[in-house]
Amino acid sequence: MPTLPGIKQFDLTGRSAIITGGSKGLGLAMAAALASAGANIMLVNRNAEEGKQAAEELSAEYGTTCLSFAADVTSQKQTEAMAAAALEAFGRIDILINSAGINIRGAIDDLSLADFSKVMEVNVTGTWLCCRAVTPHMKEQKSGKIINLASTLGIVGLSNRTPYTSSKGAVVQMTRALALELAPFAVNVNAICPGPFLTEMNIPIADSPEAKNFIVGATALERWAELREIQGVAILLASDAASYMVGSIITVDGGWTAS
Repeated sequence: MPTLPGIKQFDLTGRSAIITGGSKGLGLAMAAALASAGANIMLVNRNAEEGKQAAEELSAEYGTTCLSFAADVTSQKQTEAMAAAALEAFGRIDILINSAGINIRGAIDDLSLADFSKVMEVNVTGTWLCCRAVTPHMKEQKSGKIINLASTLGIVGLSNRTPYTSSKGAVVQMTRALALELAPFAVNVNAICPGPFLTEMNIPIADSPEAKNFIVGATALERWAELREIQGVAILLASDAASYMVGSIITVDGGWTAS
């Protein structure tokens, strides 16, 4: 029997990755994880200065090439420019992580159509456009990893979250459909469903009775997740170790969906 590659399967040296929403929160945590495994990184976000600073810090910490690109993921023109910039910088696109997302909370009769549409545009249309932008290049090189950030709330429900749960449920199904479409080209498409991570999006509700009873209280571990706890699964799905994973929906939720 040949020697198994073991830990070398997780080596991303020489690979290139685009991470949207990559200048903070889960996106930055996953960017740091991939950089620590040797990948070159392009952070994509709307705030150019914030992205530039984050990229410089990653380069200094991990010694890989880390760039930033300012783009709105809801713009087809800008997502296509994003892919073109990554190709120019790295020569190929090996990994895409779609981490850009927003949440607008509220009862359905307090929310506007504009609120619902905005969440769907960023979380669903933005994810779709970024996938569409990199797909031709990954198909041509016959390899690639696309990792979509869905959510535990794409699997289970929670009141006052109709825009967000609808969007993340759509991302789950988009992942499955695209995974089947791109599998013949050796492009692996999978999704991560994070549970309650204490990101900027969740800080406003961190100490609320709702969070204590129905969010953190719904997990088996009964605590908020730390940002580092998303990193292992990001490296896994971006690496050769995930070569047989197609359309997988992986929960990192402290046991929320186990009950």
